[in-house]
Amino acid sequence: MQTKSNWFRGVVACTVLLSSLGASADYRDHPNAAALIDRVVAKGVDREWLDAALKEATKQESILKAISRPAEKSKPWSEYQDIFLTDRRAKEGIKFWRENREALDRVSADTGVPSEIIVAIIGVETYYGRITGGYRVIDALTTLAFDYPRRSPFFTKELEVFLSLAYESGLPMTEMKGSYAGAMGLGQFMPSSYTAYAKDFEGDGVIDIWTNPNDAVMSVANYFVAHGWRPGGNVIAAADFNGEASVFEGGLKPKKSIAELSKLGLTPRDDVSASAKATPIKFEGKSGDEYWLGLHNFYVITRYNHSAMYAMAVYQLSLDLRARML
Repeated sequence: MQTKSNWFRGVVACTVLLSSLGASADYRDHPNAAALIDRVVAKGVDREWLDAALKEATKQESILKAISRPAEKSKPWSEYQDIFLTDRRAKEGIKFWRENREALDRVSADTGVPSEIIVAIIGVETYYGRITGGYRVIDALTTLAFDYPRRSPFFTKELEVFLSLAYESGLPMTEMKGSYAGAMGLGQFMPSSYTAYAKDFEGDGVIDIWTNPNDAVMSVANYFVAHGWRPGGNVIAAADFNGEASVFEGGLKPKKSIAELSKLGLTPRDDVSASAKATPIKFEGKSGDEYWLGLHNFYVITRYNHSAMYAMAVYQLSLDLRARML
């Protein structure tokens, strides 16, 4: 992976200034800071540079409030879908698709990931690049690594990756913006995802997922490929249910076959291979409970965000987008 610091400075010059007020906090004094610094130094990062980075970081109380109430945990599907499955979001998606059709066609042909899925991901994540986040990534990751115990291990690892990335690439660390969780760019990649999956569409040595839709499109598709997307495979099937509620307690990963689930009272309405494995899903819909069988590609979508409602929003938006492009 290569980047250009001068290019990125041009990116951040156009970024909206941070509006959230932060509380002063010298994270160098945090009990877990010394061990983190030692681990990152062991990866080749200068200790004085790290010390200055942690001194610069600012605790953001608004981040802690936001992460405690994500929409997919606080809203039922009947309300959650209203956020993402709107006429305006679909229309903006068609505009994005048409403006970037050449890249989408090429990437879809090369990877097998449908254009509508890629567009829907970017549409759900950032409204096609309009809402990419106004928090400094260094503030988001330090706040969550040091002051959010429930998920501290995860955000500590992301902070370590981000610090190494910023140091090695020369990116202006204190100016890089993202979501309250530290996700970056049109596709909202966490630092570890950026280093693992971000791709350079033009081959110019710059991986710009912030302002270059081509790189963002290619990076999202590469993420799906890396997580096992099956070209041409079904995503989800509607089902009828007459069984025990415990069937829905198995998590997101498909474990039982359609045949096994049918015996448990969850039967697909459409023709689905009896040997295909699926995830039983129950949503609180606008007209009552909805029952679904999430197939392998549905599970792949949940690797982007571990939520069945998120994956359903992406998939249903993609169907709307495809229908409007016909």
